[in-house]
Amino acid sequence: MAGEEALQPLMFLLMYMLMKRRKDINSADVQRRNEIQRRIRHRQYFFQRQRRMLMILIARSTRCTCSYRTRAWTNIESTDWWERVVMKEFQPRDWLEKFRMSKDTFFFLCGKLKPRLTRQDTHFRLALPLEKRVAVALWRLATNVEYRTISALFGVGRSTVCKCVRDVCHAIVSLLKPLYLQRPSEQEMEDAARLFNTRWGFPHCVGAVDSLHVAIIAPSSNTADYWNSAGWLSVVLQGVVNGLGQFWDVCTGFPGSTEDASILQNSTLWAAASEGGLSPRAPRSFMGQSLGYLLLGDAAYPLQSWLLKCYPDSGPLTPRQRAFNYRLSRARSVIENAFLRLKARWQCLHKRNDCSLDLVPTMVLACCILHNVCEVHGDTFVEEWLEAVSQADCPQPSDAVPPSADDPEAEEVRSLFCDYFQQQLQQQQD
Repeated sequence: MAGEEALQPLMFLLMYMLMKRRKDINSADVQRRNEIQRRIRHRQYFFQRQRRMLMILIARSTRCTCSYRTRAWTNIESTDWWERVVMKEFQPRDWLEKFRMSKDTFFFLCGKLKPRLTRQDTHFRLALPLEKRVAVALWRLATNVEYRTISALFGVGRSTVCKCVRDVCHAIVSLLKPLYLQRPSEQEMEDAARLFNTRWGFPHCVGAVDSLHVAIIAPSSNTADYWNSAGWLSVVLQGVVNGLGQFWDVCTGFPGSTEDASILQNSTLWAAASEGGLSPRAPRSFMGQSLGYLLLGDAAYPLQSWLLKCYPDSGPLTPRQRAFNYRLSRARSVIENAFLRLKARWQCLHKRNDCSLDLVPTMVLACCILHNVCEVHGDTFVEEWLEAVSQADCPQPSDAVPPSADDPEAEEVRSLFCDYFQQQLQQQQD
């Protein structure tokens, strides 16, 4: 007993030292964790500040590329950049470069979209001006830059930029499609056929049809459907243009793996043309036979009595067939040029579009309508814009339907045009 009582003070001292040691270790762990968290917060703050500075620099680095006297509008704060610089100091070249249209066309567009885009001020905040909402959307369509860059440039939130793009695209489709992208009437068909014959030397033709693949980010579902034959993700646009390169029929939203022939056969254009929608009430005579109006396509489409394409070059061609191929390829270049101008003016169709998949078809359709608006109003097209689309990172896919998909009766129509062009060639030689 006496020995145990003598050991008690030693036991208490040992327990005290062990508890103190554990407490010191725990305290050191807590301090170490606090220091790590402090450093993480400091690093996050540093990166956030660096990111904000980079966004401001990007916004302020937008410079006027005109040859006339440079104005120091790049240092203006983004909150009044729109009111004091764009609205008061922008020259005609600036409007074309930044918004892809003239100032007059811009305000004409705002007036047409006013019924859908006007917002009322509230007690909590002032509504974003109509012109600024349209400008935000056009900047996005023309440059395809990120939302945060546009946000810093116009002094609005990123969610506001996203909403402006969506609202303006839907308003363009809703209000301007009936005015600028409609199937021609019978009189307009006749005028279109006369224009095509005068401009491109191809009679009875009212348009050229082709497809354009628009690059997108990977969708959340059914990703495999959007891989096209060239090996990249896309949404397909099918368009028909007249002799001036203006769209009068557009079908978009099909996944990139869909063949051009399938898109055409599932479109309203196929249904209307198959039922005689391209034929005038009073039959037109051509080479002694009654013939309706027709479209020009490429090897991706099946030969029809209202849709002609070149003879395949897989074998030897007769002189009359070569003459036909030359005339058709020359006339069909109008839609190739139209797609080039469309992508050059609205580069969201040339670069990969990172918008949500549900908005992409509406955005593509809105760009086609805006293309027609600019063409009809005679806005200048800057040839330098073509440099951006001449070097395509993603080549367009090319499809070809087998000869079995062609309509045998359509060969008679194609043969008539071979005879017509052969006669013209002989007359020129004589």
